[in-house]
Amino acid sequence: MFEFHKDRKRYFDMQVENTIAYVLPFLEQTKKMKPGMRVLEIGCGEGGVLKPFIDKGCITVGVEFDEIRLENANEWMAEEVADGKALFIPKDIYLTSPEELGGKFDLIILKDVIEHIFDQPKLFKRMKEMLLPEGVIFFGFPPWQMPFGGHQQVMQHKLLSKVPYTHLLPKPLYRQLIKMGGMDPAEFLEIYDTRISIERFERITAETGYQIQNRLLYFINPIYKYKFNLRGRKQAKIIANIPWFRNFFTTCAYYTIAIKG
Repeated sequence: MFEFHKDRKRYFDMQVENTIAYVLPFLEQTKKMKPGMRVLEIGCGEGGVLKPFIDKGCITVGVEFDEIRLENANEWMAEEVADGKALFIPKDIYLTSPEELGGKFDLIILKDVIEHIFDQPKLFKRMKEMLLPEGVIFFGFPPWQMPFGGHQQVMQHKLLSKVPYTHLLPKPLYRQLIKMGGMDPAEFLEIYDTRISIERFERITAETGYQIQNRLLYFINPIYKYKFNLRGRKQAKIIANIPWFRNFFTTCAYYTIAIKG
């Protein structure tokens, strides 16, 4: 397990840095962020992704059902919360109301979240109710078939945490491997059951009435700077354009989508 998974403040700072260096530049290729814009993050954790948007003058809302993580968010961004620039709601996104969220949003963020959602089309449809007509949704996620698509890198077992593609084993074998790694299988098997590929993501996008505005696939996920001391590297075009095969060698996918006009 990486140290920043235990040190949540370090993880918060890491998310702030990664958002400034990679997420914002990608997003602003299609949606320039301006003061007063409303930003929602679903599965916001401690809120590190939202901090750079606040610094740009945006009004932010974070929804997260892990109340302990929101306690950290409210502590580390106490000033932003007091100034009305940040609001954190400890709920499942499906249980929130428009009034509770304060209205619709210019931007909705899901970073490392969609792979945990069981009924992904349901969430896509729900977000339509939250998005302003010219709004966009940002996604960042690891395609299921990529080397560590099962998040097995967080296993306590030092060797097993470094072995790629083990999550592609048949489910009973993978369950045993997780136990050998000293972890509770429940969290890992959740991702096994909700696995999402690039092709599945794009199909759901189209079927639920959205259109893709921008896409960027990474051979080396920018967040690997903190995990493996590796610099983010974009996927080669020749690989990025080969359906299915590209999933095995793409460690991160960035998308912005919008409601079809």
